Amino acid sequence: MGVWDRYAALVTGRRAWVLLLVVIVAAGLVMGLAGSNDSSGQGPKSLPDNAESARVAALADTFPGGDTTAAVLVATRVDGGELTGSDLEAVDAAAERMRSGAGDRAPAVLSPDRRAALSSVTVPKSLDGFALSDRVKELCAQARRDAPPQLEFQVTGGPAFGADIAASFSGANVLLLVVTALVVMVLLIATYRSPVLWLLPLSVVAVADRVAAGVGTELSRLTGLAFDGSTSGITSVLVFGAGTNYALLLVSRYRDELHHRDSHRDALRAAVRRAAPAILASNATVVIALLTLLLALLPNTRSLGAFAAAGLVVALVLVLFALPPALALCGRKVFWPFVPRHDDRDETRAGVWYAIADRVVRRPVAVVLPVLAVLLLCASGLLVTKVGLSQTEQFRVRAESVDGLHSLAAHFPSGSSDPAVVLAKSESASVVQAALDHADGVSRATVGGQSNEGWTRWSVVLDAPPASARAFDTIGHLRDELRAIPGSQALVGGSDAQARDTRDAARRDQMLVIPLILAVILTVLLVLLRAVPAALLLVAVTVVSALAALGLGSLVSDHIFGFPALDTNVPLFGFLFLVALGVDYTIFLVVRAREEAERHGTVDGMVRAVASTGAVITSAGVVLAAVFCVLGVLPLITLTQLGIVVGIGILLDTFVVRTVAVPVLFAILGDRIWWPRHLTPHSPRTPQPDRATAQAGTS
Repeated sequence: MGVWDRYAALVTGRRAWVLLLVVIVAAGLVMGLAGSNDSSGQGPKSLPDNAESARVAALADTFPGGDTTAAVLVATRVDGGELTGSDLEAVDAAAERMRSGAGDRAPAVLSPDRRAALSSVTVPKSLDGFALSDRVKELCAQARRDAPPQLEFQVTGGPAFGADIAASFSGANVLLLVVTALVVMVLLIATYRSPVLWLLPLSVVAVADRVAAGVGTELSRLTGLAFDGSTSGITSVLVFGAGTNYALLLVSRYRDELHHRDSHRDALRAAVRRAAPAILASNATVVIALLTLLLALLPNTRSLGAFAAAGLVVALVLVLFALPPALALCGRKVFWPFVPRHDDRDETRAGVWYAIADRVVRRPVAVVLPVLAVLLLCASGLLVTKVGLSQTEQFRVRAESVDGLHSLAAHFPSGSSDPAVVLAKSESASVVQAALDHADGVSRATVGGQSNEGWTRWSVVLDAPPASARAFDTIGHLRDELRAIPGSQALVGGSDAQARDTRDAARRDQMLVIPLILAVILTVLLVLLRAVPAALLLVAVTVVSALAALGLGSLVSDHIFGFPALDTNVPLFGFLFLVALGVDYTIFLVVRAREEAERHGTVDGMVRAVASTGAVITSAGVVLAAVFCVLGVLPLITLTQLGIVVGIGILLDTFVVRTVAVPVLFAILGDRIWWPRHLTPHSPRTPQPDRATAQAGTS
C-alpha cells in the first residue's frame, strides 16, 4: 500500500471522526495560545533596512529630540481670505493646547500669500498603530477646542499619516473577513446547489484562516517581521481563496466517484487518493513561490512571503485532514437535494465544457492565434502604465493628513511642506553648506542641530513637488555631489528619499524575484509531469496571461477607477499571485489530462479533462477572483489595485487560458507534448458526431 493509499484510508475510514476531533482540538489550541495580532493597525513597512534614507532615520535618534517626530498643524480661513493678527494668535493658542504641557511646539509661520499658517507639535516616535491614532485624534480635538469659527485646522505630517492608516484599518479586517465569508458562502451554494454541503468547506476554511492568523502572530514574534494590516488582509484572502479551491477540487472528484461506487467511503477514498497529490503539488508551488519573497529588499514584501506561505500550509493541512473525515461522517446525503447515485455516468463526454473543448481542438491554429493576439493586446497596456504612488496618493478613502498636506502645498513653496534631511560629519559642515547653497533644485538649506556623535543635520527644501520625478532626480544629484566631499560621509533622507529608495528596491526585487518564481514553477511542473514541452508551454502561456492581466488591470485602474498610478508593489505581487495561482488550475487540468491521455490519447484526453474539470475550475476561479476583489474594502489603493489585477487575471486564466488556449496548444503538439515520456499505444481520436447527427441517428 502506497503513501497516498494509507493517507486515504486514514482520513476516510470509520474512525476518521477521531482524526477530525484531533484536528479541531489542535486548531483551538493554536488559536487560544497564539492570542490576537496587535499590528493590524499599522501600515506597510516598505523602506529597505539598508537604504540610505533608513540610515538617516536611524541616525536621527542621536540628535536632541530624536525620539520625537512632528505633527504639523495647518490653519486656513474658511472664506479663503488672508489671516489676521488675531488669527495667528489663535493658531499659536491651538498649538499650545495640542502641546498640553508635554513636548515642544514651533511658533506659527505665515505663508507668503498670507492665506495659511503652520505650526508643529512633537509626538513620541514610539507610538504606532492604534495608540498613535488615539494620540492624533486627541491632538485634533485639542486644536479645535475653543477655536474661532472662521479658522479651519488640519493636522498632517508623518504621525498623522500613520494615524490615518491605523484608523482606516480599524475594523477593516473584520469587515474583510465577513465579506469574504459571505462571498464564498454564496458562490459555494450556487456551485453545489445544496443548502447543507457548503457548510463543510466554508467551516474548514474559516477555521484555517483563524489558525493562520494565530500562526502569523507567533511567526511575527519569533522573526520580528511586521504583520501589518495589508499583510493580514492579503493572507486572509489567499487562505480563503486557495482553501476553497482545494475543497472544490476534492468535493468535485468525490461527486464523480459516487457515480461509480456503491459505498460513499470507497468513493471518498478514491477521490482523496486521486485529488490529494494535485492539491499538494498546487500548494507546494504557491508556497515555494511565496518563499522567494524572503529574498526581497522591501520589508513588507518579505513579511507577506512568510505569512502568506504559512497561511497556505495551514489551509492545506485543514483541507486534507479535516474535510475528508467530515465528508465521510455525512455520507451521500450531504449533497441533498441532488444526491449522486451509482449509475456509472461518464461526465467526461458531456456538458458545455466538453462541447467547447471538442470544438476548439478541431481547428487549433485558427483558434490559438486570435487568443494570443488578444492576450498580447491586453499586455500592451503595461507600456503606458505609470508605476509609483506618492504618500498622499496611498489612501482610497479621504484622510485629513492628505488634505492638510494639500493645503500646505497650495500656500507654501514646493517642497517646504516636507523637506529633505541631510546629515554629514560636523567637521565638513561648512563645505556641505556651500554645496547645498549652490545645488540645483534646492530652494533653501537650514542647519537643524548637531548630535553628540559628531553629525550635523540640515533641513533642505527642494524646488519640486513631493514624490515627483523632479524631486527624485534632485535627491540623486544631491547624493552624488555630497558623497564627493572628502570625509563628509553625507547622507540624504526624508520622505522623498524614502520614496525613491522604495521605488529602486521594488525594481530590484522584481528583477530578482520574478525569474525565481518562474524557475520554481517550471521545476515543480517538470517534476510533476515529467514532460519538458508541456512544462515549458504551460509556464509560457501562464506568463502571457499574467502580463495581459497586469496590462488590462492597469488600464481599468487608471480609466475606470481614476487611480493616478500603480503602486510599486502591485506588479510584483500581481505577477506572483497570477502565475502561482494560475498554475493551480494548470495542475488540476493537466494531471487529469495525463490520466485520460493514457487511455484515450492526448487530444481526446485533454477534451475529457476539460469536460471533467471545467465546472470545478470555473467555480474555483470565480471564487478566487471574487475574494481578491473583496480586498477593495480595505483602505489602501494598492490593495484595491491588487484585487483588480488578480481578479481580472484569474477570470482570464479560467475562461480563456485553461478552457481554450491550453487545449488547442496540446492539440497542435499532440503526443510530443509529453516528451520524453511515451504514452500507452492508443487508437487515433475520432471526431464525435454533433448533437443533431446523434439525434438523427437515434431516430
